Amino acid sequence: MKKPRVSAIAAIAEKSRALGKDKRLLWSISEDQKRFRRITLNHPIIMGRGTFEHIMLTVGRAFKDRTNIVVSHDSKLEMPSGFNLVSSFEKAVEFAKKFPGGNEEAFIIGGGKLWTDQLSRIDRRYLTIIQDEKPADAFFPDYSEFKTVIDKSEVMEDGGIKYYYLTLER
Repeated sequence: MKKPRVSAIAAIAEKSRALGKDKRLLWSISEDQKRFRRITLNHPIIMGRGTFEHIMLTVGRAFKDRTNIVVSHDSKLEMPSGFNLVSSFEKAVEFAKKFPGGNEEAFIIGGGKLWTDQLSRIDRRYLTIIQDEKPADAFFPDYSEFKTVIDKSEVMEDGGIKYYYLTLER
């Protein structure tokens, strides 16, 4: 079985790479949410426990039309319908292969520890670069080694927030 592309997807501050505070995202941009859905639709999404908890607090359910995989060492963590618990990132990738889109591309959607720990496994980064800074306690890892620009949009604006999309590979 071929190795699927492992991608990271996030909305981050342009200078500091900030993305969250108190387990909440710093920005809510409608077009970015639509882009997230469009890109990850029919593909597995992999998340750490903190991201899972954030999703349960804000969305209240698994993302539809995606295999939702939670990586946690806590084997007793209760998973609501639509979420799948695995004990390691390697198991998450193997599990993802069994579902639609999993042999093509799987997405790490957070959090910071998972993105950092799996840096060497990430092939592509889909970023929303936000031209704003806010106090944060969660940051996206350095991505300077990703030098190949696959796509870069023009700067857009939503509610006074300027942002652009940037897709990179190593």
